[in-house]
Amino acid sequence: MTFFLLLVTLTVCAASPQDLSGKMFTFPKETNTARVILTPKPIQELSAVTVCHRSFTDLKRDHILFSLATQSNSNAFMIFWDEGNKEMEPHIRDLKREYRGQDYKPNMWHSVCTTWDSSSGLVQLWFDGQPSIRKYITSEAIRGSPMIIIGQEQDSHGGGFDLKQCFVGMMSDVHMWDYTLSPCEMQKYVDDLNFTPGNLLNWSAMEFQIIDKVLIEDKLMTCH
Repeated sequence: MTFFLLLVTLTVCAASPQDLSGKMFTFPKETNTARVILTPKPIQELSAVTVCHRSFTDLKRDHILFSLATQSNSNAFMIFWDEGNKEMEPHIRDLKREYRGQDYKPNMWHSVCTTWDSSSGLVQLWFDGQPSIRKYITSEAIRGSPMIIIGQEQDSHGGGFDLKQCFVGMMSDVHMWDYTLSPCEMQKYVDDLNFTPGNLLNWSAMEFQIIDKVLIEDKLMTCH
């Protein structure tokens, strides 16, 4: 009975939103298991989306930054760094667009925001506050129950992880909205000012589950 109560308690704790303000997830080693599962507000269809996050890494290979899979699309909404081509790659419903020219320096924080709207079919990348060109990708909505993971790239719904695509480093300030953020709101996020938090994923009220070796630490900042 005691063991059962402990299990129930742990489950409740894992499901309670936590304020991660001033915190970061640290992924300290290369692995095909360590990950954080983020639980969004209940959704079955996404016709528009914005995802923003900050990351810090010294990886010199391909790696995942954000992975949302559904049963029908393993790359329903994914942000991926292609080291060979030096490009940031947003994926929507398993379709990919490439963005080159980002100054993706190692060992410093970078803000990456990605927007997409099915009404126009356009995807756009904002890297450290600088907008890319807008590219057509798809006008079909993302449908199905989402599995959102940071740290690993999903090749199936909640699985299919590749050691050489995992993220190693720190990640913070993950937000997700079910609409495209305005340029003004985007700049507020980049500058860490008073922006409207994500209505699907909110870093200051996040439901999540840590699997294997991922740490929650105070965010690494440079003193001025």
